Amino acid sequence: MATDIIMPQMGESIAEGTITRWLKKVGDPIKRDEPIFEISTDKVDAEIPSPVAGTLLEIKVPEGATVAINTVVGSIGEASEKPAGAPAVAPAPPPAAPAPAAAAPAPTPAAARAPEPRPAAPTPAPRPAEPAPAPRPAAPPVPPAAAPAGGQVESIEERIRRRSSPLVRKIAQENAIEIGEVEGTGIHNRVTKNDILSYLENRKVAAAPSRAATAPAAAPQIGRAEPAAEPAETPAARPAAAPAAGDRDEVVAMTKIRRITAENMILSKRTSAHVTTVFQVDYSNVARIRQRHKDEFLAKNGVKLTYLPFIFRSAIQALRQFPQVNASIDGDSIVYHKDIHLGMAVALDWGLIVPVIKNADEKSILGLARATQDLAERARTKRLKPEEIQGGTFTVTNPGVFGSLFGTPIIPQPQVAILGVGTIEKRPVVVTDEEGQDALGIRTVGYLALSFDHRLIDGADADKFMASIKTTLESGEFDLG
Repeated sequence: MATDIIMPQMGESIAEGTITRWLKKVGDPIKRDEPIFEISTDKVDAEIPSPVAGTLLEIKVPEGATVAINTVVGSIGEASEKPAGAPAVAPAPPPAAPAPAAAAPAPTPAAARAPEPRPAAPTPAPRPAEPAPAPRPAAPPVPPAAAPAGGQVESIEERIRRRSSPLVRKIAQENAIEIGEVEGTGIHNRVTKNDILSYLENRKVAAAPSRAATAPAAAPQIGRAEPAAEPAETPAARPAAAPAAGDRDEVVAMTKIRRITAENMILSKRTSAHVTTVFQVDYSNVARIRQRHKDEFLAKNGVKLTYLPFIFRSAIQALRQFPQVNASIDGDSIVYHKDIHLGMAVALDWGLIVPVIKNADEKSILGLARATQDLAERARTKRLKPEEIQGGTFTVTNPGVFGSLFGTPIIPQPQVAILGVGTIEKRPVVVTDEEGQDALGIRTVGYLALSFDHRLIDGADADKFMASIKTTLESGEFDLG
């Protein structure tokens, strides 16, 4: 008997997944636990292993399609078996369709089982029967909990729970939005994060004319009569249309991970008051430690001794001194996290992902080095678990590996700070000897940039936090155990 391949649930709040690539073709032999296809969800990209050994009999969901969890996407069995669910007898052609039937596409097995369209349910018919209140045509009416219609009406709470994820409900609550007013584009009209962000953007644009309309009334009071200038600014608030693609342009749909990254970045910029402070750090002492111990460290422990574990260790010590940096904002409340779960941004060929070192404050330089290498390697091979990219309380990103001096990274929500590591290199700097004499010297230096949420962290505290990291790194007092 053929075995169905189903879309797995990769996390508690995940309701759907996108098949980005099939790793096997129909007819290919498959071993048990061998990766068979890749999926992308709101939480993670992953390779899905085969539940059994056999032959891939059927692919029901093509690459690029998004389906709900527990959907059957294919089947595996013996090479001689028929695909799971395949009809035993081909359906007979319609009796009254001699010539035109040849022009219609042949029905797939799924289409052959589907019932014929119901002619008694045209779209316009139900519309007039719905009692819509006339005074407020702009807002779609939300039916109250009463007025049952044959037991088919569900409560607002049930509809919200069915049509949205916890993150979408949180955005709606923070912006005083009734999710029933948002048109959903997900599976079964589910409201996605992109839907609610678009709704917010459209609401902001719609409100712009009403604000601009008040400007001409004030103009006579200051002796300026320019009624046509103010309305001209309103269209500028709307995003400009993309230029039409030319013959030499290539149009490619965004990948799932690219869309999610874009949505998260826009959400963060709208949520946090971003400020960035930059410090220069002298890594000369750390460089000497690395040079002295890196070969022995690799031979003994099987991992490289890079600069990152030293930076992680220094940041962890500073987070203990400044708990507001290891916190998050929940409405009007501040959540101070007792544990330090350190996110580390990993650049992939297809996007960006941030695995989390859980309880990083309990790890030594060796433990941080091992966790860094393990998470980065599994991120690049799509073997991360959903829980390994959740729950971060503070994040470090390392664009310096590509040569960047420093940047102004965007804070991953709901965190309130992120540390950017610039390239570390030898540069001429002014050094002062014990007698107070200045001279030019060669030092191993680099920049650290902290983007922080000014709603919670004051500039003075951010600079003290950075000064603590700088002091620890420049001291060079680390235990490599």
